[in-house]
Amino acid sequence: MTGRPPPPPHARDCFVVLPDTVAGQAAAGRLPGPADAYGPPAEVSRSDGPAQVFRYPSGRPWLIVRAPLRRVSSAEHGPDAVVLIGPSAVPDLGTHLGAARDNTDLHHRLARKLPGTHHVISRMSGDSWVRGTASGLRRVYATSGPGPCLASDRPAVLAHLTGAGLDETGLALRLLDFLPHPLGGRPVWRGVTETDPAYALVLRGDGTHGTRRWWHAPDAELPMEEGALRLGEALGRSVGGHLAGHTRVSCELSGGLDSTSLAFLARRHLTGRAGPAELALLTVASRESHAEDETWARRAVDLARAEPGAGLPGLTHDLVPADEAPLFYAGVNAPPGPGDVPTDEPLPVAPARARARMLLARAAAGGSQCHLTGYGGDELFMGLPAACGDLFPGQPLAAWNRVGAVRHQLGWPLAATVRALLTRPAYRTWLAGAVTDAAPPTSRTPQLTWGVRQTLPPWLTPDARALVRDAFREAAATAEPLAARPGRHLDLDTIRIGARHFQAMEEYGLELGLPVAAPLYADHVIEATLAVRLTDRIDPARYKPLLVEAVRDTVPAPLLARTTKDHMNGDHIQGLAQHADALRELWGPGASGLAALGLVDARQLDALAVDPYAPLHTRHSIDPAVACEMWLRAAHAPSRREALTQ
Repeated sequence: MTGRPPPPPHARDCFVVLPDTVAGQAAAGRLPGPADAYGPPAEVSRSDGPAQVFRYPSGRPWLIVRAPLRRVSSAEHGPDAVVLIGPSAVPDLGTHLGAARDNTDLHHRLARKLPGTHHVISRMSGDSWVRGTASGLRRVYATSGPGPCLASDRPAVLAHLTGAGLDETGLALRLLDFLPHPLGGRPVWRGVTETDPAYALVLRGDGTHGTRRWWHAPDAELPMEEGALRLGEALGRSVGGHLAGHTRVSCELSGGLDSTSLAFLARRHLTGRAGPAELALLTVASRESHAEDETWARRAVDLARAEPGAGLPGLTHDLVPADEAPLFYAGVNAPPGPGDVPTDEPLPVAPARARARMLLARAAAGGSQCHLTGYGGDELFMGLPAACGDLFPGQPLAAWNRVGAVRHQLGWPLAATVRALLTRPAYRTWLAGAVTDAAPPTSRTPQLTWGVRQTLPPWLTPDARALVRDAFREAAATAEPLAARPGRHLDLDTIRIGARHFQAMEEYGLELGLPVAAPLYADHVIEATLAVRLTDRIDPARYKPLLVEAVRDTVPAPLLARTTKDHMNGDHIQGLAQHADALRELWGPGASGLAALGLVDARQLDALAVDPYAPLHTRHSIDPAVACEMWLRAAHAPSRREALTQ
């Protein structure tokens, strides 16, 4: 059973880098959109139509950009050129391009200048470099089959251009809760590869291609005081870059430390500018009586309005009543609408789509020009137990103090904790055994290695299980960790996974014409965080200590005293019960695309939908399966079944 290429993704923004050949020009003609969007070869380097076209000296198209919500900056210097695509315009590009010796020098210059939120595409001496961001928030893909190499930020666009079909292994892998490096970067289309975020894709003038490393994680050596100062500066630059040119801004204010920090950073940025500005803060009330987020959000708004000399007349607070917020799984069976934009791959946040869309729709209805979120805060500032283990070789006492504190909090057995700390396997060994049929780990299982070993969910078919196991074994044969030690590797991999998941929010915003931003995923923010000593960044006695110190001069002190975090378990369980019929429609006879591909046993998933309180729900999440099924419906609408099978 093979998948056919996806339908043209007319509604999404994208860019494509093409070779200076007849084949490259022909590929431009196959791009979705109006037939004349890319113009004749004699046209100037940028068109004023729905796409911007940058050309080789030969006149053939080099780079085609469709960016309705992003800003495109460019410069040319003789035959050389550079284009940046991101949330804000970048001045003085011509100066950097003219001073650069080659692509390597140019990208290093821009990496120092930019906050780390842009795609960067350059052409010097006939070679093109294409890179995203180190976080993986901005990614780069390339074709790997016969013919010239094409590059894009959208794998579905490349699959459309080359006629590539669905990769069943790539889809089967998305049925797991999370995918460790390097499997997380495997696209769901055949003949398409993802470039590691730390590398630039190099398209050479002779038709060959490769990669060059442009980013390295910093050493963790800064003390708290210096590190917090750098992080505060990076946060300000990132927020300012996203809000540049906007006077009406919205910000999700959950009441947690991450969103609260961003709300006050946004307020500081807007009050420091000339002219009127509006900041709308949005909070969703909780259905759970013991939840604290709403109380802290109200407190933040009161303090924002009361602080002397820092008020913002245009500050509003939209508190969404709990009963107006959709539960998880609302609308999972709804047919894709004409404005729905499928993500590059199935993302496990999809079951919460209705809730996310509701909040963004309220922001858009209020006239917001940019919506800020606190995504990335947990990945950056919580501190993983495995990172504490990295201290053990040089600072065993500091390592044990931190691991011991986590052990007491989570109930890890002493012997198992010591064993996990002393016997960390090589990365390839760990990856080869990272999926299993054994019972899933519990909260009492020490997590001090390269990641969590996952149990294959029971609804995977034998074929799907074989595809997943083979993919892990194949990857383990050559995989290299992202860092020499498990904790730093897991820090980087967790950031990449979170940034990948955030794409869903950006796509929901795209449907509404609203840019949605996660300033915490900017590369300079990540670099500033990772550069701080582990003994300062991770303190079991404090909640997100580095972030607290970084925003101490921006966020009122009472708000920095919070040490708790709400969860949404109640909405999840209620959603399973209230939307059981919608879930059953996904798995009914002949309804499931995953079942048609032979990847899941729809009867088991249907049985779980019938019994939302089944103990199996506590051991295995159905969210990846639901997300994959929703993605198949969106990516292949309206003739999904015909597009899936031949």
